[in-house]
Amino acid sequence: MARILYSLAWWLALPLVVGRLWLRGKKEPGYRLHLGERFGFYRQSTAKPFIWVHAVSVGETRAAEPLIDALLQAYPAHAILLTHMTPTGRATGQALFGKHGARVVQSYLPYDTGWMVGRFLRYFKPRICILMETEVWPNVMAQCTKHRVPVALVNARLSERSLKKAQRLSALMTDAAHAMTIVAAQTQADAERLSSLGAPSVHVTGSVKFDVTPPEHAVEKGRVMRSQIGSRPVLLCASTREGEEALILDAWQAAPASNTLLLLVPRHPQRFNEVAQMVQERGLSLIRRSAMGDAPVSVDTRVLLGDSMGEMFAYYTACDLAFIGGSLMPLGGQNLIEACAVGKPVLIGQHTFNFAEVSDDAVAAGAALRVSDATEMVSVAQGLLSANAERGVMGEKALAFARQHRGATTRTMRLLRPLIGIERL
Repeated sequence: MARILYSLAWWLALPLVVGRLWLRGKKEPGYRLHLGERFGFYRQSTAKPFIWVHAVSVGETRAAEPLIDALLQAYPAHAILLTHMTPTGRATGQALFGKHGARVVQSYLPYDTGWMVGRFLRYFKPRICILMETEVWPNVMAQCTKHRVPVALVNARLSERSLKKAQRLSALMTDAAHAMTIVAAQTQADAERLSSLGAPSVHVTGSVKFDVTPPEHAVEKGRVMRSQIGSRPVLLCASTREGEEALILDAWQAAPASNTLLLLVPRHPQRFNEVAQMVQERGLSLIRRSAMGDAPVSVDTRVLLGDSMGEMFAYYTACDLAFIGGSLMPLGGQNLIEACAVGKPVLIGQHTFNFAEVSDDAVAAGAALRVSDATEMVSVAQGLLSANAERGVMGEKALAFARQHRGATTRTMRLLRPLIGIERL
């Protein structure tokens, strides 16, 4: 009964959902493309059997890279069906996997109604559904059960806050959890929370994000960017969220004068212009990454706005120190692993509940420091940027921390093999 009411609510809300999609398309035109896919209508080729991987947006898509590479190598007769919910996730998938041609087919996952999801499954006939991290939908789970498609939730994480929300929808989420075939959790705490929700066969495999290798072309792009900036220190504020940029810029404006460059990279591209306006309103000299060209960055420039997609590893390469956004406000934080993988010291705020264990472990390993607010973040950053030896030690510990936790992809593949079937020996 709960799922029937949930499905009815979806159908009633569809006009509003479509309207919101169209409005979002004003800022981000990608939301107005491939609309038929969101309703279960497709044109993609289905010549090869599919291994379906769902990565909702940018972070999940980047995290899926080592797993998808392993699947492509192990199952040469199959294609990967890579689904998303956001155009930025789709663009990231194209950037990462476009080189594989028809072996990686991209699509939007349809809205979570039984009819649309059923049509999706009948069209693509995937051998398995592999969900990245937290993306569990009641009708997707029910339709996979109906069509006998095994479901694996991999790189799975579930914060205490998300568990409480799921428990308030227990009739829906318990059924969805029971429909999973196997779960590969990032941490023991994630595994215990997922088990308490009713998920069967839960294993701790670690985070596949540790297995992401910084692409050489991105690293080289970062070196070029750094040569344009010059020798002045660079503080990167990565994946900042709405509300955080104002706090950071106010703290930056009030800080004692220095020649440090603030490299500010908002998480959502539709906010690039909004953040640029914030910088200009504070009278801080600004250059946008999209306008840099080959010219050097003026020593008078206080803020470089990272208004590009797919260059996060380049930004980490170009900086001396990285603050990870989403953590100054109660937003749950973002992934700090990529910064560590490039050997950069990390600063994080107090609100990292979505990545609690990895954040705590990074602090314990000496790879990261916690700060209480934006003012302290800027103060600590300036101190580290003037202490080359201390910052160098932190960077070495960050790199060691990233290397120490590799291997989740191999452990995850070991769990997936019996569900997919024959592979190349």
